[in-house]
Amino acid sequence: MSVTPREYMAEEAAARPRPSGRRSLLALSPILVFLVIYLVTSLIAHDFYKVPVSAAFLLSSVYALLIIRGRSLEERISIFSEGAGNKNVLLMIWIFILAGAFASTAKAIGSIEATVDLTLAILPGKLLLAGLFLAACFISMSIGTSVGTIVALVPVAAGIAQETGLGVPMMTALVVGGAFFGDNLSFISDTTIAATRMQGCSMRDKFKVNIWIAAPAALVVTAIYVAIGLRTGAAPHPFPTRWPLVFPYLAVIAMALAGLNVILVLAIGIALNMILGFFCGVGWTEFLGAVGSGIASMGDLVIVTMLAGGMLELIRAGGGLDLILERMTRRIKGKRGAELSIAALVSLVNVCTANNTIAIITSGRIAKEITGKFGLDPRRTASILDIFSCIVQGSLPYGAQLLMASGLAGISTFAIIGNLYYPLALLLFALCSILFRLPRKYS
Repeated sequence: MSVTPREYMAEEAAARPRPSGRRSLLALSPILVFLVIYLVTSLIAHDFYKVPVSAAFLLSSVYALLIIRGRSLEERISIFSEGAGNKNVLLMIWIFILAGAFASTAKAIGSIEATVDLTLAILPGKLLLAGLFLAACFISMSIGTSVGTIVALVPVAAGIAQETGLGVPMMTALVVGGAFFGDNLSFISDTTIAATRMQGCSMRDKFKVNIWIAAPAALVVTAIYVAIGLRTGAAPHPFPTRWPLVFPYLAVIAMALAGLNVILVLAIGIALNMILGFFCGVGWTEFLGAVGSGIASMGDLVIVTMLAGGMLELIRAGGGLDLILERMTRRIKGKRGAELSIAALVSLVNVCTANNTIAIITSGRIAKEITGKFGLDPRRTASILDIFSCIVQGSLPYGAQLLMASGLAGISTFAIIGNLYYPLALLLFALCSILFRLPRKYS
């Protein structure tokens, strides 16, 4: 989701005056309410699959409407509706709808099965996990979007898991982890553009700092997947690959690598599925049925996305973000403290916005002030903003990427989070980089 710094600054300039600190703290509480409702209920039920995320969000959104003071009910509903209908929220919804239609039609014509067959034929069974993770890293690095990578690879990963007996949550999680590797590093990623513009440094220089943290984390995760693969490697796949049916997925990946808009990529992919389906004997009515079922399968994600957008807008209007910005920058001592404060600042804002690009833009101005005051390297500040926003975004159960992955794989977002290795590895290396002032050249 693309948001320019200028657009967001204009929106912030028109924002209402900040409420008091007590009210701002109260404004943050809907996020806690959501987590308590979901986690506690799931623990009581001993099953994370039984609790719909949409139900938890509905209750926490109602709570957010009730706690806003000094506004009429109509004003509160209007603020909620503005957040739910934000252009970035709507853009993600269109992507959800098209992704559901593409995945469903690809399954109807046999494209997913054919792509799974090809993947199992190319990658040795014991290196399957590591190979898919590295493929996700490469694709996301090339196209600069975690969402595009997830759309292209999660259905294939889920199909491989069902074919080989490997866990669907683990296979989905490795794609999500690889997707965030590229989202963090790519030159054409929204987060890279936002972080470098806000700090006034070049993308190339930011990449040089970033790679020293992200690459070791990716290598460690690759080694973990190799070790897991040596114990649970998939057996050789005996079925022949139906090459024509692989074409839609290869075309989607190629178009994404070429830099085409993800909506256009998915629309073309659906058209290719339709053409191939006719040659494979899939009738017009059957194809339309697949499109409809694919869209319907994304219904819960659409509702969750809108509820989250509305709730987070109420948090912003209530002064929750302002409170975070103020409290996190009040007591900073030394360069380590300054960098840790920037990391905590962008992380907390990301939790409240569920959008890593907006989190970078929101906290970027204060981060730049901290950089100047404590003599930090702007390239390093840009890297910290991007890294920690991606770590948080990759771990949010209500983030667009995990919602998309869970919808395509048919599993809970918390099931994916429980198998995510890359964000955790990236967090450990990022913290070590700050605490031990590494790499020295930029510290």
